[in-house]
Amino acid sequence: LENLNDDGTLKSKADIFTKRTIRKHEVKETADTSQEALMLSLSEKGHIDFEYMSSLTGFEKNQIINDLKGVIYKIPNISSPAEETYVTADEYLSGNIREKLKIAELSASIDPQYQYHVEALKQAMPKDLSASEIAVRIGATWINPSIYQQFMFELLSTGFYAKQYIQVNFSKVTNEWNVSNKNYDRGNAKVEKTYGTHRANAYRLIEDCLNLKSTKIYDYEYDDDGKKVAILNKKETMIAQQKQDAIKEAFKDWIWKDHDRREQLTKTYNELFNSTRPREYNGDHLEFPNMNNEISLRKHQKDAIAHILYGGNTLLAHVVGAGKTFEMTAACMELKRLGLSQKAMFVVPNHLIEQWGSEFLQLYPSANILVARKQDFEKSKRKKFCSRIATGDYDAIIIGHSMFEKIPVSIERQRRMIEQQIESITQGIQDLNKENSARYSVKQLEKTKKSLKKRLEKLNNDERKDDVIYFEELGVDRIFVDESHNYKNLFLYTKMRNVAGLSQTEAQKSSDLFMKCQYLDEITGGKGIVFATGTPISNSMTEMYTNQRYLQYNTLKEHGLEHFDSWASTFGETVNAIELAPEGTGYRMKTRFAQFYNLPELINMFKEVADIKTADMLNLPVPVAHYEAISVKPSEMQKDIVASLAERAEKVRDGSVDPTEDNM
Repeated sequence: LENLNDDGTLKSKADIFTKRTIRKHEVKETADTSQEALMLSLSEKGHIDFEYMSSLTGFEKNQIINDLKGVIYKIPNISSPAEETYVTADEYLSGNIREKLKIAELSASIDPQYQYHVEALKQAMPKDLSASEIAVRIGATWINPSIYQQFMFELLSTGFYAKQYIQVNFSKVTNEWNVSNKNYDRGNAKVEKTYGTHRANAYRLIEDCLNLKSTKIYDYEYDDDGKKVAILNKKETMIAQQKQDAIKEAFKDWIWKDHDRREQLTKTYNELFNSTRPREYNGDHLEFPNMNNEISLRKHQKDAIAHILYGGNTLLAHVVGAGKTFEMTAACMELKRLGLSQKAMFVVPNHLIEQWGSEFLQLYPSANILVARKQDFEKSKRKKFCSRIATGDYDAIIIGHSMFEKIPVSIERQRRMIEQQIESITQGIQDLNKENSARYSVKQLEKTKKSLKKRLEKLNNDERKDDVIYFEELGVDRIFVDESHNYKNLFLYTKMRNVAGLSQTEAQKSSDLFMKCQYLDEITGGKGIVFATGTPISNSMTEMYTNQRYLQYNTLKEHGLEHFDSWASTFGETVNAIELAPEGTGYRMKTRFAQFYNLPELINMFKEVADIKTADMLNLPVPVAHYEAISVKPSEMQKDIVASLAERAEKVRDGSVDPTEDNM
């Protein structure tokens, strides 16, 4: 309407277009120094391109390499010297330094030119931690089972004959600890009284500690139908858990006492978890051709874009209002311009699709984008819309969370993933049988294998096979997931029971996203995913582990932390605390997974993918809020309602009411 005259005719173009929104991209054709040429190469090519840098400076390649010694590094490649790759210092001197140092030392022993790599990597290596800086809890999976066995025998003064039968084993497949022949050492006062009870001896309690479980003691009765019912014995359970606490404390006192053991464990821990130096990204050199010149990005936004361009998978954990939308938009357009990505898909909350489209065009008015509408994902039109994605050359496709879920991963890929799981479980069963491990470990694996086979059969009988376009067929090689905290309910298997904050319910949309992330990791080498959220960890510590599974699954595997319990035993601790019951009428004992251990090492690993910016770090201009709390006395009616809620909650908790009739 603003562009119409009073009589309804269109104003002249001169009146409408008052500003140039797209600035002409002028690239410098010469550079005075090798340093300047490097900045231009990174900005225009996305990597170090010596041919381009020579054309800018007129210098020979060797001169540029000498000028930039210490600023760029040649990746050691003795096996095929012809395939040489140079990277910047901030990339080479970050990540897993210990791994890079091993390669550099080996290369330097063959070719002395790599000696200065060795010196630089030694300087960048994180300082080795001493025993006092490492927190170890019983159950940590990076500790050898023989050490736990030694602790158990010393603590309980196990007799010579009993030692031959009682053993601590760990199964990597089930991620489970097992103490064999727990009842063999009868009559030992330390086992049955000091560190155990007459209902649960110390060997059982140690096994539960290793598996991060709180021991529970049940009495069994028969109901009117003759069915066996388990009833928690609160007194015995409390005594057993107190003994568990005593065992945990004894382990903390024992673990660092022996000098040789201390040396061995600190060495193992440093190698596994203290080798990472997070990379600092600097986006000052970035130019943004075709961007609206009325908009200029802040320093933290350019740095975040540099992280997406030069790093791997990225989590933009920026406070609300920090400009994540423009960061992702600019990163997407730069990736396309530099040839690092062919087709990007933005997965955004359904109610923000149109807003995202308009903001994308506000920043890049000439962008060619495809914005999904609700009707595009009706059953009759979905295939046509997916065909447009697959055949069109778009800068970006913007679709909603629920629409994204309706584009399935191919049956072949799903089948392959399940077959791989079945294969590893079969291997695990064979290993357990060889070791004569506990029958229940084998039984548990057989049960899992059975359920996976059922899922496989269901996939094979799926009727929808031929009439769907699969995610892999769209040609998408980058996904940008806005408000990624909506996908926090990714299934995790844990042996911990009744611990608040450990959700074992699986959200279909989360497992769907996880499968697509695995596919993108395969085709891009771990560079195809960008998450953005203002609340990366909102309710539970497990959300950090979930983010790591989506974005750095291979890193978790390298460190032996792909199972949640391994991660939890290294970096977290459960805490028992008395808290107000939800119905507000009393207090209850609650176990929560709520305390971090070895936080610096965890953060170093997490910061490889996470770009974290809090309100304090950014100091953005915000209005001053005035809060006023007004307390109001409850009415009689409200008091009655709360009392009735408390009564109902008590019945639900005791299990005296059917969940279909009433539940929390």
